[in-house]
Amino acid sequence: MPANTSRSSSRKPLTTSRPRWFAPLVIVLIGLIVGVGIIALVEMGKARSSSGQDAGALPATRANSHVLDNVGPDAPTLVEFLDFECEACGALHPVVQDVRAKYRGKINYVIRYFPLSGHFNAMPSALAVEAAAQQGKTEEMANLLLTTQAQWGEQRVSMAPLFREYAQQIGLDLAKYDAAVADPATKQRVEQDFNDGVALGVQSTPTFILDGRVLTLKTLNDLTEPIDQAIAAGPKK
Repeated sequence: MPANTSRSSSRKPLTTSRPRWFAPLVIVLIGLIVGVGIIALVEMGKARSSSGQDAGALPATRANSHVLDNVGPDAPTLVEFLDFECEACGALHPVVQDVRAKYRGKINYVIRYFPLSGHFNAMPSALAVEAAAQQGKTEEMANLLLTTQAQWGEQRVSMAPLFREYAQQIGLDLAKYDAAVADPATKQRVEQDFNDGVALGVQSTPTFILDGRVLTLKTLNDLTEPIDQAIAAGPKK
């Protein structure tokens, strides 16, 4: 995320009020997102754009997108494209949870997949979430993966057996989970999100899109101020 030298020094950095985020947000967001962005740019050359098909009721979504907070089409819609193995996504997860709590009942919040080839378990983890989604446990699996990322991330072997343990932990029917993970349609569903992300201008993870507009984040205000403005503007016409 490029620096914005025009911003006032009085603006609150993402790390000011929550010291525990300093290390991941400085080291991970500056050190890793650059590399993640490069990987995403490589992937852009491979992806097929299909964002014009099967449009959802909310901006930058499809009918099958996972809407975790649903207020309705008149409210602002925040979409997060993420890779569950991305360290920046894991570092920002508590920030996102705080933002969701702050705007509960005022905005829609949607997660979409953007697994990167540089992460060995990016696709397996996305498949685990999509398999859980088929049993109504999208958020439970997503939260578990992001909060335990340090235990399985950056591995060069498949962590699918561990993800299956997570499936059992959150109470999924394991036969249905196994079938969903093995079903090519599940992978196609994940790839559909990735392709849509490329078409929407996603170049790194996490990327936040508010009402169809990609946000560039350097401070927490870069996320909350556009949301505040969208809420103040009132229902969409």
